[in-house]
Amino acid sequence: MARPKHRTKPGGTYFVTTDTWRRRALFRKAAAARIVEAKLLEYRDKGFFRIHSYVIMPDHLHLLLTPGNSTTLEKALQLIKGGSAHEIGKKLKARFPVWRAGFTEHLIRDKVDYDRHVRYIESNPVKARLTSRPADYAFCSAKGKYKLDLWPVTPGAKALVRGEPAAAGLKPRPSESSFRFRGEGRDFSPAVTKKAKRGSSP
Repeated sequence: MARPKHRTKPGGTYFVTTDTWRRRALFRKAAAARIVEAKLLEYRDKGFFRIHSYVIMPDHLHLLLTPGNSTTLEKALQLIKGGSAHEIGKKLKARFPVWRAGFTEHLIRDKVDYDRHVRYIESNPVKARLTSRPADYAFCSAKGKYKLDLWPVTPGAKALVRGEPAAAGLKPRPSESSFRFRGEGRDFSPAVTKKAKRGSSP
């Protein structure tokens, strides 16, 4: 069956969510979360995309990113998920899939929308009772460990105030969002790639 077409806007910024395989708390282990964080920064530094905000939760990843001029959103997620799954399998001897296939995305409309999603991302660890302050959570942009990419501020738009509570009832999967099982969703951990080489084509 043909895969659905992916709707993206060139130069658009996206709020993206992707889950671990079977929503297992794989990233509760700091070593695994560090690998995901390292891959985010590695591919950002290579120019595949810009990262504005992120949080690596025990069983999912939230990202606010802008794909590069020659990178699709699917390709960006393929790099992040494929690269981290391979590294986790290699370094941590994982013999199971790391990521669930597919992801959800929401096209950011304006600066107000952007700020709402930054607050949502950075408040996730607090809502999950993993920490009392966003800045205390190790694997979150609110920690301030790394310099991330700025997003152009629309004149007259409300600027983000750090520490503001996330908008109540925020559901970052409106009509502009979509969820599909896409090509990027193939897991690249060693156990899966070995099986794939024996039979199915890419």
